[in-house]
Amino acid sequence: MAKKKEEENTQQNPLTGIETGNGPALNENMQPNKAGGRKKSNKAEGAATVEVQSGLAAAQTKRGRPRKTDSPATESAAQEMMVKPKRGRAVQATSAEPTAVPGEMKPKRGRSAKSATLQQEAQEVGLSTTPAPVVEQPRQEQTGPVYYDISRLSEFDVYLFREGRHFNLYEKLGSHLMERQGMKGAYFAVWAPNAEQVSVMGDFNSWNRESHQLQARGDNSGIWEGFIPDVQAGMLYKYHIRSRYHMYHVEKSDPFALRREKPPQTASVVHELHHTWQDQDWLAQRKARHGQPQPYSVYELHVGSWRRKPEDNNRPLTYRELAEELPAYVKDLGFTHVEFMPVMFHPFSGSWGYQITGYFAAASLYGSPEDLMCLIDALHREGIGVIMDWVPSHFPSDEHGLAYFDGTHLFEHADPRKGYHPDWNSYIFNYGRNEVRSFLISNALFWLDKYHVDGLRVDAVASMLYLDYSRKQGEWIPNEFGGRENLEAISLLKDFNEAVHTQFPETLTIAEESTAWPQVTGKVADGGLGFDMKWMMGWMHDTLTYFSKDPIYRRHHQGDITFSIIYAFSERFMLPLSHDEVVHGKGSLIRKMPGDEWQAFANLRALYTYMYAHPGAKLLFMGAELAQSTEWNHDSSLDWHLLDYGYHAGIQKLIRALNHTYREEPALYGKAFDPAGFEWIDFNDAHNSVISFLRKGERPEEQLLVVCNFTPGVHDNYRLGVPTGGNWIEVFNSDDSLFGGSNFHNHGTLQAIPDSFHGHDYSIILKLPPMAVVYFKYQPV
Repeated sequence: MAKKKEEENTQQNPLTGIETGNGPALNENMQPNKAGGRKKSNKAEGAATVEVQSGLAAAQTKRGRPRKTDSPATESAAQEMMVKPKRGRAVQATSAEPTAVPGEMKPKRGRSAKSATLQQEAQEVGLSTTPAPVVEQPRQEQTGPVYYDISRLSEFDVYLFREGRHFNLYEKLGSHLMERQGMKGAYFAVWAPNAEQVSVMGDFNSWNRESHQLQARGDNSGIWEGFIPDVQAGMLYKYHIRSRYHMYHVEKSDPFALRREKPPQTASVVHELHHTWQDQDWLAQRKARHGQPQPYSVYELHVGSWRRKPEDNNRPLTYRELAEELPAYVKDLGFTHVEFMPVMFHPFSGSWGYQITGYFAAASLYGSPEDLMCLIDALHREGIGVIMDWVPSHFPSDEHGLAYFDGTHLFEHADPRKGYHPDWNSYIFNYGRNEVRSFLISNALFWLDKYHVDGLRVDAVASMLYLDYSRKQGEWIPNEFGGRENLEAISLLKDFNEAVHTQFPETLTIAEESTAWPQVTGKVADGGLGFDMKWMMGWMHDTLTYFSKDPIYRRHHQGDITFSIIYAFSERFMLPLSHDEVVHGKGSLIRKMPGDEWQAFANLRALYTYMYAHPGAKLLFMGAELAQSTEWNHDSSLDWHLLDYGYHAGIQKLIRALNHTYREEPALYGKAFDPAGFEWIDFNDAHNSVISFLRKGERPEEQLLVVCNFTPGVHDNYRLGVPTGGNWIEVFNSDDSLFGGSNFHNHGTLQAIPDSFHGHDYSIILKLPPMAVVYFKYQPV
């Protein structure tokens, strides 16, 4: 992910001198330096966020799992880094780590609280696994209309939470409508181990900070809970948290809220998810296809700017409006999947969703959670899978969000050398803290479970893997072995992938990882990270560099276009032409192409056709099919009017035809990740800037010969070696007049003759159209 995060109000970190961005996020309806929290009462929102406050250093990692406690040495080091906050005196924090639960139970990696095995093990060590309505623990006197004799958490839930192995926390924490002895109301539970008081404030109590206090559980879990009668769905609320340290108090949104107000408001909404799913056929097909070769042609989309309503103040479409238009459009173009840029709640649309403050809530600007479910359901009914971007790499410093949650660095790492992200002015999760691991993995599974999502594309994985990512010498801390690898993040990613593939085996995980980190898509058991696919960033960079050059110079850069095959099968790659390539002054794809109008569009047609022939899955950002002439703007619609012009309409027709051919030809996807599915014919004709190769399926008759001519020169009698006798028929040509080309075709059948060439016993003579890519299909005689 490029530097595409929102610009926050910033304050200088007193420890490093770096701008830490503890002010509230800006959004389209806010001016700089204004508070981002909800003002439902006349009382102030709360104390300003403290930039740096010492806490426990991250647990060191051993054998792939984080330790539950810090060593005295690391704790002492963390204490030495304490910086006085803006108000109150710095007080040495006591350990927030929960005490260990007796017993030797070691839950297996990737198993959830629902696992029968873990249930049995829990019983063996005497832990309760049932969320009994009454929790027998010391209770303080009831404060106001709050009841403390009801809980959704069993001892086993708390144990798994503290072990970092509880993967359905969304069923336990947050707000949940329920009954207590016939009284209807809501149960609230929030993790704030360093709070001395936690209250629920909302429109049900006129936003009173004191009247509805939760009680801390007596098991040192740091969880505060309570049942409040008469709270109904749709009511707004926040937690008022008073910390044990520095006289700090703040109003926080619920980290587990299922719904949030529309920005710029930031309150949580009491909500239960209700949707009658109609995608049973899709889910059955997904299960049947699991493990089988299948095409992946992904349409990446930003919900807020795909199409807008100019007649209604240029507002974005709602989820339900998208459900009426998007599925039919994507199906018509032939894409197999849609990938949504983050639709989790984010206060600033300019962050494109990558600065999340509500990890369990759908972005409310476009509708309710059920509206988003309706959109996903509609896509599934049209046979289109849904992938969502997920951001465990960092989160913003908005005061109402996760940052400095209970007056300490609870979700983020306390040391800014590990907990502050210099590129995006945001905080980095403390991957070594078990409760944070439970939070993150629960969030990933939540979208697969409750929203029927078919895959998660994990954003900015490289920034998680390397402790020195985007940092200079002295700005990062080596791991316990002196290396730059973030062992805690590696462990988290492995646990995440195992949990996903254990509980939802038919779904995908995709890594946006831009380095040469080994085995990103390798199995966890073999030492890999466990992802299903990885974005092929090197291919994207080299290919766009090559295509941006004037054809006259391409003969000197043949290696740029052929190099990707050297490592094409080292991982299971997805080829992206994503949103990152059409922003921040990079220009749209059509503007990257050299030459006059005809040559620019011919180049773009050749680029797309070459991409679909290259091994790997495919991803195109919305607007690519229109040959969008301007950079993507998140505040504007795509330029749909371009389809009134022939060349632009031709590109859309090309994409439709490519997707159809891709899905119909097993050679293009059947061995997409297998070197047996690819064979060079010739990559040495740099003089003519021509490359040729075979894509192979399971059977000989599935072979495709791909010939790429990356200059405007025409070759009437171009000779290529082929492996066997038989006929070759042209099945796709990017120079077709339907797409805006010159219509230079190979008509009829090309017969292979027993004349050896390019190391093969047979050869064919063909025509090469200008600036074009042509597919030929083999026909045995």
